[in-house]
Amino acid sequence: MSELKIDVGVQGLSDETADLARKAEEFGFDGVFASELDTDPFLPLSLVAEHTSTVELGTRIATSFTRSPMVLAYMAWNLQRYSNGRMVLGLGTQVKGHNERRFSVDFEWERPGPRLREEVLALRHIFDVFQGEADDLDFDGEFYEFSLMTEEFNPGPIEEGPPAIWTAGVNEYMLTMAGEVADGLCMHAFNTPKYTDEVIAPLVEKGANIGDRDPEAVDLSASPFLVTGETEEQRREMLQEAKRRIAFYGSTRTYHDVLELHGWKDVGMELHELSKDDQWGEMTELVTDEMVDAFAIRAPPEDLGEEIVETYGGVADRVQLQFDGSDYWADVLEDLRAA
Repeated sequence: MSELKIDVGVQGLSDETADLARKAEEFGFDGVFASELDTDPFLPLSLVAEHTSTVELGTRIATSFTRSPMVLAYMAWNLQRYSNGRMVLGLGTQVKGHNERRFSVDFEWERPGPRLREEVLALRHIFDVFQGEADDLDFDGEFYEFSLMTEEFNPGPIEEGPPAIWTAGVNEYMLTMAGEVADGLCMHAFNTPKYTDEVIAPLVEKGANIGDRDPEAVDLSASPFLVTGETEEQRREMLQEAKRRIAFYGSTRTYHDVLELHGWKDVGMELHELSKDDQWGEMTELVTDEMVDAFAIRAPPEDLGEEIVETYGGVADRVQLQFDGSDYWADVLEDLRAA
């Protein structure tokens, strides 16, 4: 496994986006990634590309089924060209309710895993056409068909080649599929190094073997909770937020495999029952310090770099962390590189 890369996230398009991106590059972060919550994740990447020159940039993650693969291909291709080859297209399915009721996605919600797999393959084919490595657009799949591409609508080749494609995954199919067809896996925040090492990595390797690929070619990107800060008050606030998020995700049975591996499945079931009655305060009280230490990176700034390496070095290829622009991060990254 290569040297651990450290990324940061940006959310939305604001006056701070460019400044955070510039600081991230100046301090020594490796990537700047945008998520899709209440804004489009592609918009801030134009600013990131404009105001940086070395950091990678990408979506972590963009909802895949809310956009045609061709639309995704054009956006990713343009950002890859504009950033001189630094773009990563991270995709995830989102859940059924959001697809149907928030985005009004117009298809029967069946087999989202195979649909995402085919979307990645369709994107690869479209990229080949853009790059001039395939003469004709000719993709005929179970879910998608593409057969029309005239010269006028082809953006043409990029010296650096196509952008990388990452997929997000939690269940066995998605993790195996990432190993088979993707360049990277965006691991869920509700995850631990133990679960990554014992469950996720073997399934990614299984998928890589199916695809006759080297498992090392698939980047494992973690996004753990973070508890740090220059003052006791800041660390206390981040600890409470980490407990709240652990309780929230732990109440969802989809994620109980992670708890079960650590012997906390009963806690998960109790969280689930409490969530039915909106007892969020009581739920947070069930999250112990031991659980926080499993799910979060927890250290003051002066020890944070060493703690990141100790926790995820040799387990993941990349770690995405919350970044508020504080100056102490420059020292954290310097310590991390020296660890």
